[in-house]
Amino acid sequence: MGSGMVAQTADPPEPGARTRPEGWPGRDGSARVGRPLPTLTGLAALGARDRAYHHLRHRILTGSLAPGTTLLETELAALLGVSRTPVREATIRLAEEGLVEIRPRHGVRVRGLTLADVRDILDVFSALEVRAVELVARRGLAADEGRVLTALLARMERATAAGDIAAWSDLDDDFHSAIVGLCGNPRLLGTLGEYWGQQFRARALIVPLRPAPVQSDTEHRAIVAALIAGDAGRARMLHAAHRDRADAQQMDLMRRSLGAGGHV
Repeated sequence: MGSGMVAQTADPPEPGARTRPEGWPGRDGSARVGRPLPTLTGLAALGARDRAYHHLRHRILTGSLAPGTTLLETELAALLGVSRTPVREATIRLAEEGLVEIRPRHGVRVRGLTLADVRDILDVFSALEVRAVELVARRGLAADEGRVLTALLARMERATAAGDIAAWSDLDDDFHSAIVGLCGNPRLLGTLGEYWGQQFRARALIVPLRPAPVQSDTEHRAIVAALIAGDAGRARMLHAAHRDRADAQQMDLMRRSLGAGGHV
């Protein structure tokens, strides 16, 4: 909007209209829809409750508060430099997301995940993501959206060719996030974000163990082609098969890394 112009109130979108999150397909925690990265960027501008929530979430997902860690509300308040009230509100939110357990009179405990926990989380997360992809295909892609996804495919393929699995994994998150961010269902995206956070530590654990993701690159190309064609049935079928294979691989790599009784 040019300088001096009066802002106009936007009309609500028509049913079925194309909508996408502001900043799509941004890389920061808020715009990376459905797969929010743990980040401390921008915390200073937040209120005490949100600052406490994001700071604790970051510490949990990055492992600086390890699974099994138990802290009293007063200790968390001192750690974060806020009062007990925003800490209490933040831990209630984190408990709802499955990241901590609130134990009355005993403090807050960071939850660990068993292999069975990760399997259950992936079952829900993948089913929701498949539905989101189907909604995107029904909605249809704009030309610029197709170009963004195609460019991400090319970057992933270059990372695969270079053997840079860490870079590929990061781009893979960007790719999936860019797609689901176009589904037009904020409740679905919010739930995806919660389940993504729950399995973040498990996913980070297996990055060094991943084989070259040539098959994923091929599957991604087919999914994007179905989205561009607006073929919802084929997009759903392809993405369901992709998630099934990728989830099975993740579980296998975790078993090899942790053993049958391992926790993360």
